[in-house]
Amino acid sequence: MSDYEPQTRAVRTQAAASRHAEHSVPIYLTSSFTFEDAEEMRATFADEIQRNVYSRFTNPNVAELAEKLCLLEGAEAGHAVASGMSAVFATFAGLLSSGDHIVSCRSVFGSTHTVLTKILRRFGIGHTYVDADDPDSWEAAITGATRMIYLETPTNPALDIIDLEWAGELAARHDLILVVDNCFATPVLQRPLEYGAHLSVHSATKFIDGQGRVVGGAVVGRKDLIDDIFAFCRSTGPALSPFNAWVLSKSLETLALRMERHSENAMALAQALEGVAGVAAVRYPFLDTHPQVDVARRQMSGGGGLLTFKVEGGVEQGRRFLDAVRMSSRTANLGDTRTIVTHPASTTHAKLSEEERQAVGITPGLIRISVGLEDIADIVRDVTRALAASR
Repeated sequence: MSDYEPQTRAVRTQAAASRHAEHSVPIYLTSSFTFEDAEEMRATFADEIQRNVYSRFTNPNVAELAEKLCLLEGAEAGHAVASGMSAVFATFAGLLSSGDHIVSCRSVFGSTHTVLTKILRRFGIGHTYVDADDPDSWEAAITGATRMIYLETPTNPALDIIDLEWAGELAARHDLILVVDNCFATPVLQRPLEYGAHLSVHSATKFIDGQGRVVGGAVVGRKDLIDDIFAFCRSTGPALSPFNAWVLSKSLETLALRMERHSENAMALAQALEGVAGVAAVRYPFLDTHPQVDVARRQMSGGGGLLTFKVEGGVEQGRRFLDAVRMSSRTANLGDTRTIVTHPASTTHAKLSEEERQAVGITPGLIRISVGLEDIADIVRDVTRALAASR
């Protein structure tokens, strides 16, 4: 199927059909797989042949999901795991050793911050945070021990945009592994590997699933790096459930359609919020007022489903806004068909100090909205009505 476009291949690629010739891939709910004879079993365990052995290692549903993501990202190889944070941690732990150093964008997901600042430190792996809007600080942060650059773009939740071409050139100049968390954009809107990234990491729980049903993660990219990550996962066990993998693989078939509508609705809401009383600032990657809008439009085919705005009045005003919404959901997830409102300072990034939150643009009144697939008129009405009612 190499002559088809990536989206077509993602829809049509499936695990090999069984003797029943099913059109839709079944769920392979099995812990282990059998062998024809002792020789096949011996050769498999000796790594002379590749086949399924145990679902902690590989499973047809999990392999299908990883293959589809590779097709969409343009990656050599990939591995799907139990959650987005499993993918992040396996990338660090599978590739780094005691004494190694990471240069990371300061604006990262709260749990990633915990891994960098607390967990990896216990194993002798250090890090230096750099700011998305200060490129000169990145080069200065690289030391002889640095082995990896890690970043999100768009960042969570500030929606800063990092120039992937520039980051790829920086990594190549210093022979470093460039890892990009591509969760917000998804492979439909952004393909980091085309700009020099070596690995692209996903929380498939978000837009890839798209309906708030299951948890999963994946990392795709250069084969030798994926091999090391897989070896770590095979022994340590962050295995993705075959059922979850089946759901996520099916979800990929509609991802392009969903991301188009998420982006349209988010852009319309962002534009509607500009100038609304009580809103201090609106940030969305494709808004003309976004400071990195030119970079966003160059490396993304759509602005995505996330926007942020600041309410005047700080934390209490932000909490009142959340209490005032009627249709939108109050939950920490994102990427759902249903619009979700979150107050990062008191939820997803509450474990950061006030100084750390300010450094990544999380002000007391910052609201993050994951714009869903409802009718845009209802989304705008719910948000603007809640803003008026909470003042």
